[in-house]
Amino acid sequence: MPGTTAAPRIVVTGATGAVGRHVAQLLPADADVRLFVRDVAKARRMGLPGELVQGDHQDRPDLDRALRGADAVFVVTANPLRPADDENILAAARAGGVRRAVKLSWLGVADPAADGLIARWNRDAEALLRASGLDWTVLRMRTPMSNALAWAPSIRGEGVVRALGGAARSACVDPRDVAAVAVGALTGPGHAGRTYALTGPAPISVREQVRELSRVLRRPIGFEELTADQALARWRERLPEPIARALLEVAERRSTGASEHGEGDVEAVTGRPPASFATWAADHGPHFG
Repeated sequence: MPGTTAAPRIVVTGATGAVGRHVAQLLPADADVRLFVRDVAKARRMGLPGELVQGDHQDRPDLDRALRGADAVFVVTANPLRPADDENILAAARAGGVRRAVKLSWLGVADPAADGLIARWNRDAEALLRASGLDWTVLRMRTPMSNALAWAPSIRGEGVVRALGGAARSACVDPRDVAAVAVGALTGPGHAGRTYALTGPAPISVREQVRELSRVLRRPIGFEELTADQALARWRERLPEPIARALLEVAERRSTGASEHGEGDVEAVTGRPPASFATWAADHGPHFG
């Protein structure tokens, strides 16, 4: 009909991840949404709205199929040993006529002293985005509160959390808040060329998170401090050596207070303050039950 506006066509990469799943759920109901996923069965089990497009960031035909004719793309990559993933997504976006790209990054890159594998990978990805010719927005997030879900098996089975750096504090952020900012940047005006720092309202330590989960579950949960060697051994069990080492470096930097500072961009974009860990824990209590 004359005067009508076509529904925005938005591609979400990393759609089954901690932030991407919420982006998919928060996008406007009238949006034409494509979810680029490696595991279609997982996405279906999660009940995510939108068209599912199966593929890998290393496979250009898959990306071309997902991005062709889209207006905007949410760019999420997860492996610092695959730096070409961002380049592949952006190349397919340009070829497909995409105008807007919103990139999930890490707030640690704002610290000049952070120069490990993860920081360099995110800095390089941001540089690629800025040079892409697309209208870009960078979302630099602090540690997501959902990382605490990794403790669920030991909480359920043993009533204990084992972690490195129990006293280190971080202004960790609710992934739902990051997703709300992402949706604003994907669908609204005024975000091109902006870099947002996304944190929770206040720093909180691992020990304090455990106490909050204990309060939510109404039962005691113990905490056992891991040594650096013990933590590294655990990461090595499921991750390549360079990434395990990089995670240890991030944990050591966190112990110096590098992750404590909070930022106000969640509220600036969404109009509401970021959620506390207490709120996140109350909403996710059943996962630890």
